[in-house]
Amino acid sequence: MFRLADYFIVAGYDHDKEQNGTSSGKILQRFPEKDWDNCPFTLGIELFGQPAGWCLSTTRQPPTFFVSVLTDIDADRHYCACLTFYETVAMSSSRVDDDDEDSTVALRQSTMYAPKSLVLISRLCYFETFRNCLSLIYTVFIENQQCGVETLIGNILGCILIPGPGGPQVRFTIGAGDRQAIQPPLSSTIPVTGTGVAMLFKQLGIRNVLELFSAAITDHKVLFHSQSFLRLTEASQSLAALMYPLKYSYVYISLLPQSLSEVLCTPTPFMAGVHSSMKNEINDLLDVIIVDLDGGSIYLPECVILPHIPDPILSRVYTALTMILDPDLMMADYAFQPPPLKVSNLVMQDKEIRAVFIRLWAELFTGYRSCLTLIRIHPEPYITFHKAKFLGHHNLMEDDFLTRILDGMGFGSFVSERGPPFRSCDIFDEVYASLPEVLKDERANPDKMIENIRELATQLFINENPNTQPYAQKIPRPPEGAYSRIHQPSFPIIDWIHVQEIIDEGLEKTSSKTKSRSLFSPMNSPRHLRVQLSHHSWLSQVRSQQPRIVPIGPHIMAVSEKMQLLNNNARRLEVLRNCCTFIFDNRIADARKIFPAVLRALKSKVSRLALTQELSEHIKQHNRAMLEHQQFDLVVRLINSALQNDSSMDENGIAANILPLVTTFCRKLCTGVIQFMYTCIQEHAVWGNVQFWQATFYQDVEQQIQKLYLPQYEKQMAIEMDSKTPTSEKSDSDLMSSWTSSGRSPASSSQTSPSKRQSAGSLQHVRTQDISALEIAAEQLRIWPNVEDSGKEEMMSNEESTVFSQAIHYANRMVYLRVPLDAAKSLKNSFSVEGESTSNSNVTNSIAESDSLDAESGFDEQEVSDIGNNVVKFVMKFVDKVCPDSGVTPDHIRSLHTMIPGVVAMHIETLEAVHRESKRLPPIQKPKILTPALLPSEEVKMGGLRVYLLPDGREDGLGGNLGGPVLIPAEGAIFVTNYRIVFKGLPCDPLACEQIIIRSFPLSTLMKEKKLSSMYLAQVDQYLQDILQLRSNTFQLMKVGFDEEVGNENVEAFRKLVHKLGSPLTLFETFAFASQHDTPTTPIKGHKKDKTLKSFTKKTLMRTAKKVGIKQKHPSTSKLKQKYSPSSTTSLRRNIGGAGGSDSESERGSVMFDDDAMSSKSVYRVSMGTLQEP
Repeated sequence: MFRLADYFIVAGYDHDKEQNGTSSGKILQRFPEKDWDNCPFTLGIELFGQPAGWCLSTTRQPPTFFVSVLTDIDADRHYCACLTFYETVAMSSSRVDDDDEDSTVALRQSTMYAPKSLVLISRLCYFETFRNCLSLIYTVFIENQQCGVETLIGNILGCILIPGPGGPQVRFTIGAGDRQAIQPPLSSTIPVTGTGVAMLFKQLGIRNVLELFSAAITDHKVLFHSQSFLRLTEASQSLAALMYPLKYSYVYISLLPQSLSEVLCTPTPFMAGVHSSMKNEINDLLDVIIVDLDGGSIYLPECVILPHIPDPILSRVYTALTMILDPDLMMADYAFQPPPLKVSNLVMQDKEIRAVFIRLWAELFTGYRSCLTLIRIHPEPYITFHKAKFLGHHNLMEDDFLTRILDGMGFGSFVSERGPPFRSCDIFDEVYASLPEVLKDERANPDKMIENIRELATQLFINENPNTQPYAQKIPRPPEGAYSRIHQPSFPIIDWIHVQEIIDEGLEKTSSKTKSRSLFSPMNSPRHLRVQLSHHSWLSQVRSQQPRIVPIGPHIMAVSEKMQLLNNNARRLEVLRNCCTFIFDNRIADARKIFPAVLRALKSKVSRLALTQELSEHIKQHNRAMLEHQQFDLVVRLINSALQNDSSMDENGIAANILPLVTTFCRKLCTGVIQFMYTCIQEHAVWGNVQFWQATFYQDVEQQIQKLYLPQYEKQMAIEMDSKTPTSEKSDSDLMSSWTSSGRSPASSSQTSPSKRQSAGSLQHVRTQDISALEIAAEQLRIWPNVEDSGKEEMMSNEESTVFSQAIHYANRMVYLRVPLDAAKSLKNSFSVEGESTSNSNVTNSIAESDSLDAESGFDEQEVSDIGNNVVKFVMKFVDKVCPDSGVTPDHIRSLHTMIPGVVAMHIETLEAVHRESKRLPPIQKPKILTPALLPSEEVKMGGLRVYLLPDGREDGLGGNLGGPVLIPAEGAIFVTNYRIVFKGLPCDPLACEQIIIRSFPLSTLMKEKKLSSMYLAQVDQYLQDILQLRSNTFQLMKVGFDEEVGNENVEAFRKLVHKLGSPLTLFETFAFASQHDTPTTPIKGHKKDKTLKSFTKKTLMRTAKKVGIKQKHPSTSKLKQKYSPSSTTSLRRNIGGAGGSDSESERGSVMFDDDAMSSKSVYRVSMGTLQEP
């Protein structure tokens, strides 16, 4: 039972602070004067009595009524109903100064009207009842009736109690000759709107309301303005009601006072309303969506981008709203017009519109209960939501609308309130469970849509009006125009002692007769108060809704199966299965033949899931955890490819399934040294995602909790099937006591023997596979009140131990995946302590730079490396998040904090031997580097850098839509010559490996060089850390990734050389010119004659002359020496000496010619980058 109102306030104009006809309000009287224990008084309430400001009026205004909504620190809403009227005020003399200095100061008398407000503050949302009660107080005052105002106020505050939702109708009178009735709604979770939603659509239209709905639900700032205070409140309430089953969880001020306008500059989302007199002031707000209720328009700032409801849901919603609000539009184009359709009244239109939005939410959240993860059952359920799984199965990972909803505070409250499997259900739960079948019928028969909507609207109407019998209320009102009477009394000073006596009397009778219905008898009502409960035959059975098992609704797997395209995955899965079989049977040659096809198949989600299942089956059936080197390498490549094709959110559960595999598969490096597979897959960004670790941890905890209670659930199911009747309370208690007396620990309960489980019958054995954790939790919550205290303590202790053991297990797993194999040096991609990637790369190792550790000195416990510190902080952050939420005791949390640094230190020390032995493994044989063919006089300046030519965005050579072999990516080497950049290699695809790939462009045409982030190349199972994109103005693009054997210094040397040779000092160095010297030409020899006596004699004479010392004359040589200067000769010799490929600055001199040389008979020809002498 709730009080109708908590406080009554009289607020008036503060004449002491008056300035130019404006002032502030002040509280003249409040009742009761002491705060209620469960509802403290709200300070500053006078500001909301006149939101536009307390101003005097020159004319008497009619009384006004509106309601403000206030939110306290506990997020509870209080409704402030205000009735304002005006009283005559005799103003003091005022001065009017003339411009003339000699003029005297004139005095004048004026009559003004000051506002006064009567305010009721309540936690109940009965606007019409508040209007009636305040109107009765005003009527008694203005008409000077015999019943005192004190009696009415005391009865309202202390004597009228309203039952909660689901209760009977209350009929009462406050003692002013009135008859009133309040009918509580059936459900406390369903908002009551009356006609507010229908009025909002009439004011703004369908499209504007849908945009406004999207803005409010995605955490944008929304501001209403209107001339009517009451319409501002109704619009805000209606927009919040459209969010059902979610609740608006941010700042909510239906009427914002003008003096508090600085609240609109807050960075947090809000929903507020202001009077239209502030229109000019709110135009300067940058990121606020402004709604003009009077003009029916919405202003959307340029900086705000609204996400929209995804199709086809949006189309269905728009069609349904059109059929409700404008049904003739659907038939406007018919050649033969049917009779006009009957439009529902405003009340039913309101409910039909709300029914459309309930269906919208049910369709958006399809399968959400399958993504709930149960962590604890006792003492209270703790449930989380697997967001990545939900978005992945809906194929909406990139949808901004649904992502923002799931990240909002409203959805967090939705999960905590509606997640428990045993609770009271409402309309949304029923619609959610049945909507898939309803939509299926509507696709076959579209006319059923409006029928189903009206059926749901009827349920909403019955929720607000469960009593079908009308009750004629009687509310005395003042005569028309009574407010404008010339002689009106001032509102009297209320006797607070009298009011307090009535309140105390009502509270005394309420406390003494709570269990007796005579409390509400007219004969026992205090001070003219008469309260009566309506007891009809059917309504007397209405009670608060009893808790029950919540329907599970559609499974998330059904959603993904419906959305998945009909692809033929059978052949791909068969190839994948054969490849795994070949690997584990050590038929490596056969596995390598089909390995490229398996890598391509792993781009499919189905294939990736099948891979994890296939590897798990090989472990379970064949117990093949220790692998040979080649087996180990192939399995690593498969797992890396699967992780690379998945995102860091792990929406498909691939990384979660891989976790137990990589901690099981291993290989023996030498005696006493074993390398586990997790050391080879640490490069993926998913391991640095804290949300992934939390979601995976919660899923494993749910499985352990399920195993903990599964034997008991099976026994109870067997008992119920044998008896064919619901289990009695005694059997629940006996069954629970028998379970707790066994004293099972989580480990022992999970190791229940198969023979005991089969005792429940074969039907239960089959059913076990379909039993979800929520079903087990629902049964546990049902029997929880009947369990003895000792049994409750044991169950809570077992659950806490289960969570704690999993926290230890996951702390070790995180250390395995976060500490790199080479702990002495970090990998290139670092991570912040918060677990967010600091790189734009898709592959992040999340390890920071650290100093090398001395391998000989061992690991000192007092010295922890930077890597160790970062890993410890990362794991501790995870522990501090999941353990308190899961109910782990503080002692266990402290023990985890103490354990984690030691685990990290031991693991780093263990990896030293693994890293040392892994270096001794024979390197993987790589293809031979192919040397490119060079142009004449073209010289190689740098060559042999092993790289991979990567796809650059063009479809040529990729197969795909254009067909043909897959030529890219290709493995080869990049060369830098004095003229070009040349790549030459072979395709990575084994089906096209006989082709040769050559790509080149001149150095001088290099336009842009860009360094890209690292990426994983599945074809060679390697992370390419250094990737360069070289763009040429000859329409060539070369995107290359350097092999792991190419060091950083070689990459930097390559970049510097490219820039150096690409900007030559002279024109001749731009092309493949030869050096500036006579290029020796090979003489054309004639026909070789046989040796004769003449030739023999000539040679003999020549040798004799040489020995005697006779000099021979060489005219051509002497002429050449006279033609060239010494500097030119030196330059020629220098160029001849530098032909070996030196790139130093001293040897970069260009060939120089003097005038004599240019006029020589030796003419040089420049053609195709060569310099030759004819």
